[in-house]
Amino acid sequence: MKIISLKEGNFVADKIKNFKILEENPEAKGVKMSIQPFLIITENDYILIDAGFGWKNIEGKLIINKILEEENIHTSQITKILLSHLHKDHINGTLIKTDHGYKPNFPNAKIYIQKRELDFAFESRGNPSFDFEVLEALIQQLNIIWMDDDQGKINNEIYYEVVGGHTPFMQIFKITENNEIVFYGADNLPQESYLKYHVAYKSDFDGKKAMQLRIEWQKEAIENNWKVLLYHDLEKSILQF
Repeated sequence: MKIISLKEGNFVADKIKNFKILEENPEAKGVKMSIQPFLIITENDYILIDAGFGWKNIEGKLIINKILEEENIHTSQITKILLSHLHKDHINGTLIKTDHGYKPNFPNAKIYIQKRELDFAFESRGNPSFDFEVLEALIQQLNIIWMDDDQGKINNEIYYEVVGGHTPFMQIFKITENNEIVFYGADNLPQESYLKYHVAYKSDFDGKKAMQLRIEWQKEAIENNWKVLLYHDLEKSILQF
């Protein structure tokens, strides 16, 4: 497998989930995090794991698209988009806003969404973690695969499981090819520091469950030499066990 980090940058997010570039706002108060989707290239697929915030550079081009361009990859080559949950910093990069509404950023990709996570989002009107304008445009796309099961396999390479924790129906992914295992714990395991300090974070829907999952995943990662993808880590993208 080839793993490409599509890091949009390091940010600081305030209490109402306004994001600012950390480098430009070093004194800003809030949670410091990267926003870092990943492209996994296997023999059969170009897999995007979460889609970022849709942050643009000074030229008005999506940063994730710019990185893909530098890697000589066209957005039309992406075959699958795996969405762990529906917070705006994980989904907004799926679409591009135009003068006539939204269009798909990855026109040939199937988008995998957990249906119960969508139901939770719409029950959370007013929650600033969601961008309901983008979310409502996203679910109108024709290439969505609605997921209902607690766990299963999308194909022989991709395993998913609804684990909860950060959100009630957040799902994680494991991609396996040629004895190589890539694991994505999404916002239950977004930074390496989450493994050093066993803390139940109040920002999670169920912080105790997320904490327990991290303990279990770390043990399994060591035993099976996982490569763990860190979506929000300020410095690292992949943690090799």
